[in-house]
Amino acid sequence: METAKPWLSSYPSGTPVKIDSSKYPTLLKYFNEVLEKYSQRDMFSSMGVKLSFKELDRMSTQLAGYFHSRGLEPGDKIAIMMPNILQYPVALFGAFKAGLVVVNTNPLYTPREMEHQFNDSGVKAIVIVENFASNLEKILSSTSIKTIITTSIGEMLGMKGKMVDFAIRNVKRMVPKYNLPNTVKFLDAVKYGKKFEITPFDNGPDTVIVHQYTGGTTGVSKGAMLTNKNLVSNMLQIRSMMDPFLGDIESPAILAPLPLYHIFAFTLNCLATMDVGALSVLVVNPKDLKTVVKEFDRYTLHGMTGVNTLYNALLNNADFKKANWKELRFVAAGGTALQKTVAEEWHAMTGQWISEGYGMTEASPVVTSNPKGANKVGTTGVPVPSTDIRIVAEDGTVLPQGEIGEIQIAGPQVMLGYYNKPEETAKTITKDGWLCSGDIGRLDEDGYLQIVDRKKDMILVSGFNVYPNEIEDVLSLNKKVLECAAIGVPSERSGESVKVFIVKKDKSLTEDEVIAHCKQNLTGYKVPKAVEFRDELPKSTVGKILRRKLKD
Repeated sequence: METAKPWLSSYPSGTPVKIDSSKYPTLLKYFNEVLEKYSQRDMFSSMGVKLSFKELDRMSTQLAGYFHSRGLEPGDKIAIMMPNILQYPVALFGAFKAGLVVVNTNPLYTPREMEHQFNDSGVKAIVIVENFASNLEKILSSTSIKTIITTSIGEMLGMKGKMVDFAIRNVKRMVPKYNLPNTVKFLDAVKYGKKFEITPFDNGPDTVIVHQYTGGTTGVSKGAMLTNKNLVSNMLQIRSMMDPFLGDIESPAILAPLPLYHIFAFTLNCLATMDVGALSVLVVNPKDLKTVVKEFDRYTLHGMTGVNTLYNALLNNADFKKANWKELRFVAAGGTALQKTVAEEWHAMTGQWISEGYGMTEASPVVTSNPKGANKVGTTGVPVPSTDIRIVAEDGTVLPQGEIGEIQIAGPQVMLGYYNKPEETAKTITKDGWLCSGDIGRLDEDGYLQIVDRKKDMILVSGFNVYPNEIEDVLSLNKKVLECAAIGVPSERSGESVKVFIVKKDKSLTEDEVIAHCKQNLTGYKVPKAVEFRDELPKSTVGKILRRKLKD
């Protein structure tokens, strides 16, 4: 790729501009090389219970054998539906070793959302935490899922005889009753798998290994096909930006409070940290600040990832102010805009700048990041190595540095395309390979990317994409609703929250009814926080509801 172009960002002195992923044709080759270096090190921990590189390798190999014994073949899709617990990386690498395509699934999804994602990908197997198994039962008959592995949040904590936190010891109270056929417990599957061999399979740089679901630039939920090359490249890109922060720390520990099913934590906390032999410290529920702060006292943490709301909450938490965070070196933010006041207050308190970055699922996800010693508050940094950015006008004309337009991205981390959606892929990736982000931004005089606006109508709630079309589709299922529209409004707690406007068909419709209806059909962060009834909604001359008018 050419580099002498006016639209490309310049790099601060000392920042690498290229990475070479060719020596790692697959993620498994990458893992095996890392394993040789760090086999005796701990790779993950949860509530003080650790899982070493060697243990992960053994357990995931046995689980892969179990997958094959159940008739799953390379290329088949498997959903992993769980919070940040030790079973997640075992299931993930077990799937990779069996040649399966991983479909990361938010455990808070409603049955409707699960059904769409499973059927769109053609999921044949699932590893699911029992807390959410009752939702699977409701839609199982309408899917292709035949292999079901269930687990409890504390299953791998108890296996080592460790005391489990009170909340986890009483987690059974939160498990709704369910009845699923032919299920097997997670550790039983690992045990049974020891009897079976892993069937060899073709695996190369362009082999798809993950379907990561996203609304993309149109709001229709789609599976971004991420290949070995995509994920290995982004891991190396992240590593190159992380190294200067960690310096010569021999065995770093990185806090992972964001869910691993989310692409940011998936690539950074679950994959990239293994290249430095780091311990990823998993947090089951980051909303419970007590459990987050507890990890600072349990370990000497050298890094963490988070979103604006988490950093803001920690700044205002009395226990965190007394916690052992003085060894933090690498603090990254993504998923949603980092507020300037939060960045400055964090620096004033800890002495560390939060390195804000930019990315999207379709780019595996990291595209830019603020480098060490050259942090620029209010920007998302410079492109990670081997990544090019250009800013284009609506007609596709490339704009000079400093002008505002749509952000387009080129690099080895850009997805292969959307699964079974060639038309949507063609709309998102240009013929010459540029990924159209749908985001509006500019490259400043130093080549740092500034995000001016998000996707035109997308709502960003605590780092998660919420699309008005989905909210409106759910509202329209209510027979008392005549017309509706959803927008994002500012929220101190979550960055943005959902507000809906409704024209009633039945005058008896109330706000409580609307909220209750949404709670039955949408994940919590998608449920509207405000409802406004109107006699009519603003429309264009062709009858399209004008959301921008509702924002005014």
